[in-house]
Amino acid sequence: MSNSTPATIEDVARIAEVSIATVSRAIHTPEKVANSTRLKVNQAIAITGYTTNAMARSLRLGRSNMILVVAPDIGDPNFSNILVGLENEARAHGYGILIGHTQNDAQRGLEYLKFFNSNQAAGLILFTGILPFGHQTMTARLPPSVGVFEPVFNGGIPYVGVDDTEGARKAVDLLLAEGHRKIAFIGDSRTRLAYTRRREGYEAGLDAAGVTKETRIVLEGDGTIESGRHAVEQLFMRDTLPTAFMCVNDQTAIGVMIGLNARGYDIPRDFSVTGFDDVPQAVFMSPSLTTIRQPRTAIGKQAMALLLELLGDGRPAETEILLRPDLVVRNSVSAPPKNWQRR
Repeated sequence: MSNSTPATIEDVARIAEVSIATVSRAIHTPEKVANSTRLKVNQAIAITGYTTNAMARSLRLGRSNMILVVAPDIGDPNFSNILVGLENEARAHGYGILIGHTQNDAQRGLEYLKFFNSNQAAGLILFTGILPFGHQTMTARLPPSVGVFEPVFNGGIPYVGVDDTEGARKAVDLLLAEGHRKIAFIGDSRTRLAYTRRREGYEAGLDAAGVTKETRIVLEGDGTIESGRHAVEQLFMRDTLPTAFMCVNDQTAIGVMIGLNARGYDIPRDFSVTGFDDVPQAVFMSPSLTTIRQPRTAIGKQAMALLLELLGDGRPAETEILLRPDLVVRNSVSAPPKNWQRR
């Protein structure tokens, strides 16, 4: 195709040797098209470079084919892979994506709801874990919505994410199997349900192993590198040290490793550390970080499928879909030192 002339749906139909209507069905309702036909259409799209314009189509039809994704931090390492799953599933059904970056500003989150009043968006994907405060004054009713990555704390809307409790249980069971009994949980939170569930997994694992509550160490944190580093300083000041750190996410774990390294300790010879998420940095740490992997692309795909079901006036069979996490064993965990004592 000429680089100066945008490809059209007619070009796709001609190359695929199908009708324009078939091309449209293959793009917007692929489940209604035979696999062989859909493959020919997709190949023709790749050859021509044809792209659908969901916003333009929305204007023509008088309804929106855009989904608003509201996230507090698009720089979060988890965001991009979940977005891939969201966008692929949306595109396969003729929808586009709008991204609202709140930068942890509540007012920004509220302002993005204007898209619904002006019919620029049909549904909402929330990464924030909370509904925008005062949303009742911005919209007559909340649009079809799905929480992802972080359960919505005050909304009661459907949620798709990883099984945080199971993932944390896998991490604590690994540490227990290595012989650790004094395990610190870093990153407890009263407002983030995902972190609360991870602590529940930690507690359940220690309960099952018969570890007394008196030996457990739990520190709050906000999931940042600095919170992990600060936790290390707190424990040294208290002179209450574990043999292992079970961190609520990888960013916290990286902070813990930085704090321990700054004090001259070796990981995992002196202390073991685990994370949660398996962000890209985890494998590049020294030592590489043992962690829990979230199936992020699959989470995005499932969340969008659930939202599209809601948009179709369907009643989903499940209001919470939890995908199974995987334990990724690397080099930051070993048995506690045989001569370990409080330093």
